[in-house]
Amino acid sequence: CETCSEGEAKYRCPRCMKYSCSLLCVKKHKLALSCNGVRDKTAFVSVNEFTDLNLLSDYRFLEDVGRTADAAARYPTVHSPATKKLLYCLRNKARRCNIDLRTLPVGFTKRKENSTTFNCTEKKFYWHLKLVFPHCHAEYTLKGVPDDKTLADILKPYIDPVESDPVVCQRLKIYTVSPQSDVQILMKVENRKQNSVRYNELDASRTLLDNLKGKVIIEYPTFFVVLKTLKKGMVVLGQDASEPAENSDSESSSLSSMEEGEIRDS
Repeated sequence: CETCSEGEAKYRCPRCMKYSCSLLCVKKHKLALSCNGVRDKTAFVSVNEFTDLNLLSDYRFLEDVGRTADAAARYPTVHSPATKKLLYCLRNKARRCNIDLRTLPVGFTKRKENSTTFNCTEKKFYWHLKLVFPHCHAEYTLKGVPDDKTLADILKPYIDPVESDPVVCQRLKIYTVSPQSDVQILMKVENRKQNSVRYNELDASRTLLDNLKGKVIIEYPTFFVVLKTLKKGMVVLGQDASEPAENSDSESSSLSSMEEGEIRDS
């Protein structure tokens, strides 16, 4: 067992391939590595290690993608000019705020979930937002979050010892008992290779809009609330000496062919 180093290994995590001897060790390794235990169907496999099972997995993955694309093409609103116009306006408003907002085709889960809107009267975004607390394996979805609200105020109902909901506070106890200086808010950097995942550190004292400026967002922001002492495997951009502190211009401005096609259609 790679967790307790005592018991005989009986299980192997489909995602990180760690060996465990019991359910307790499985839970411990998930907490320590922020691992969800779900096999990554798009993980890199070298040619030397490629087997018939990998080929079958890729084939089934492409079949799933094909079915999803076919279902999206049949969805009525995919051809609606009004829908495309609204998405174009939303991306255009975000671009004026120095936010690179990208939307997925109809049929994708994040596209269905996204409820982000822009109020033209108030000239303000109301964001669809997801908060992930990896140390407690908890996720919360927020809707209609105004862009002038600070991240500290957004987190108060969850990790504030006084103002948080008692049920939520109990579930996120590891956060509420920790000093606020140990709490760190991260957002994944898009347009990076899978084997070099990096995160941007956000400022809890600043507004949601200020924190999103200069960032690439696919559909809606997802924030990872972590503790500095328990954060493992989550490298903050710029803290690795082998790379620059910011994304290169080519990386931040590149669009996938699918997204480019969608923008042209709009």
